Amino acid sequence: MVTFWITFLTGLLFSLRGGLIQGIFWSIMVLGVYITFRLLDIADMTVDGSFALGGCVCVMLVVNKEMNPALAIVIATFAGCVAGAVTGILHTVFEIPAILAGILTQISLWSINLRIMGGKSNIPLLKTRTIFSDLVDVTGLSSTVVYFILGFVICVIMVVLLYWFFGTEIGSALRATGNNEDMIRALGVDTKMTKLLALILSNGLVAMSGALVAQYQKYGDVGMGAGAIVIGLASIVIGEVLFGWLRSFWCKLAAAAAGACVYFMIRAFVLRLGMNANDMKLLSAVIVALALCIPVVLQKWELKRSYSEKGGDESC
Repeated sequence: MVTFWITFLTGLLFSLRGGLIQGIFWSIMVLGVYITFRLLDIADMTVDGSFALGGCVCVMLVVNKEMNPALAIVIATFAGCVAGAVTGILHTVFEIPAILAGILTQISLWSINLRIMGGKSNIPLLKTRTIFSDLVDVTGLSSTVVYFILGFVICVIMVVLLYWFFGTEIGSALRATGNNEDMIRALGVDTKMTKLLALILSNGLVAMSGALVAQYQKYGDVGMGAGAIVIGLASIVIGEVLFGWLRSFWCKLAAAAAGACVYFMIRAFVLRLGMNANDMKLLSAVIVALALCIPVVLQKWELKRSYSEKGGDESC
């Protein structure tokens, strides 16, 4: 019995460690989703396609062009920015609703990603150098330590850069667009341009995350972004539930990133307990639904109770 529990706990800790590392790489995608979902109140469906776009572009550059893995990530990020620009143009110039514009771009990216991959749905990186293998060779550290340190450093850098950017004039205008579009337009700000910029920035981060995940898992797949928007929303909601008491903007960015780590650790935990991996998307949807519904239910209950107490006081 003791041996069983030791084996179980050892395996659980191993799974949680893997979930934490995976969550760190996905947290960059969550930061991109946070920009559109929380700052502009847009659920950008482009995410599912741009995440896979980043992975596919990165893999093909590393495998076929033998490009430096770090440079491949930069180019993959730029490809994501282009995808976000397409969605932004459809939404701002041609006035297509944001969610429909994202769906159109996402559908298009499926075919584009297949073409980028040369018609193959999956390409491995098992015998190809990656940014992680290069660091392992240089530092002599284990791959697990390199995964964690590099992922954490990149995530922190992204949070710092985003905090700096949203403190600038254009960044503040972007945040104000989501808070009160009519007011910021009356002040002379081109809200179409701020929306376009937000979508470009968001999908650039998403594609960067896809490129990092592809190098981490050592393969690129055209379907690797399926359900990414749900994962992003679940991570944001988890971060807000756990760290909602933090009020500063940089804390909210960090909470969204931490939510991704918590999400993947929960995922690793339930999989370790024997849950079918095919049910993970259902679990993600349930987490998002509950996290979005419970605050509304509590607010209505508090409002109803306050009215009841007020009515009771007047009757007395």
